[in-house]
Amino acid sequence: MSARCVAHIDMDAFYVSVELRRRPELRGKPVIVAGRGPRAVVTTASYEARRYGVGSAIPVSVARRLCPQATLVAPDFAHYRAVSAQVMGIIRSHVETVEVVGLDEAYLDLTDLPAPKACMRLVLTEIAERTGLSASVGIGPNKLVAKVASDAEKPRGFLVLTRREACERFAASSCRLIPGIGERTAERLGLLGVRTVAELAGADPGLLRGEFSSWTTAHLQALARFEHDGAVTQERKVVSESRERTFDRDISDRIELEASLATLVDELCEALSDQRRSGRTVAIKVRLADFTTHTRAQTLAIPVRQREDVGRVALALLRAFTPARPVRLLGVRVAGLASDHAAAEQLALTL
Repeated sequence: MSARCVAHIDMDAFYVSVELRRRPELRGKPVIVAGRGPRAVVTTASYEARRYGVGSAIPVSVARRLCPQATLVAPDFAHYRAVSAQVMGIIRSHVETVEVVGLDEAYLDLTDLPAPKACMRLVLTEIAERTGLSASVGIGPNKLVAKVASDAEKPRGFLVLTRREACERFAASSCRLIPGIGERTAERLGLLGVRTVAELAGADPGLLRGEFSSWTTAHLQALARFEHDGAVTQERKVVSESRERTFDRDISDRIELEASLATLVDELCEALSDQRRSGRTVAIKVRLADFTTHTRAQTLAIPVRQREDVGRVALALLRAFTPARPVRLLGVRVAGLASDHAAAEQLALTL
């Protein structure tokens, strides 16, 4: 049996790059893709803007201070989805097993290919010729090594690593390098004197178990050793779909809140209809003026995706919650998603 070979392909500054196809005069200049309004945050930024410290999810007001000469472009997600479908179609024409994990990235199983590196070079060439976009590729024995490798030399990176080579190359890197280790986990590790990937891999498990469970300790140390046994799956498994909005000003008027919720439900259900997916759990998310975040959910007997069904449940959840303070953010989500065919099969089993 062949040793597993996995690639991770990640489009370079995807949203910005797509916008630059429409506005080539902005090439080589700092560009920020972001929404409008006083509370808008950055969706992504060109590499020229990133040199000034502009990054995803920071407030647009901060991004403007960091890089006042940048051009702001409003996001066009419908267009991004169309371009993403074109890119993924190119990838699938060369590789059979592709796991899409976002509009701009995917894992590929190259195990049975006679020349995996040559295949990926061909994929990159065809993407560039047909779309004008570039991507970075990491290749390794598992998804974790491939993912970290694709991030290491962006843009237009192409890095092949064994697990041992990954351990050596990233030994002195922050634990935050590892996907799944966020800021809070890194802070908890730092309190134990564990700050680098090598320190985490070699730490005394007893020390870590003072802060984490036995399972989490073993999992974190396996990640730090770049051990991962997850297979590349054929389909992207979307378990939930959501829409949310941060208001330009805090809202306390209930009629206004309910109108905003109805708009979010419309957007969400349109996406579910396009995907032909339904889910049994409807949830709302409410962030108040004091930044506390509350969620409420209800699981139904049958899967839903129609505006009337989702909206009725979401509205009832919002009315029952009765926010104690003005609302800063409002969101709605449908979880437990399955294709309409699978949902019908599940329903038949309950009848």
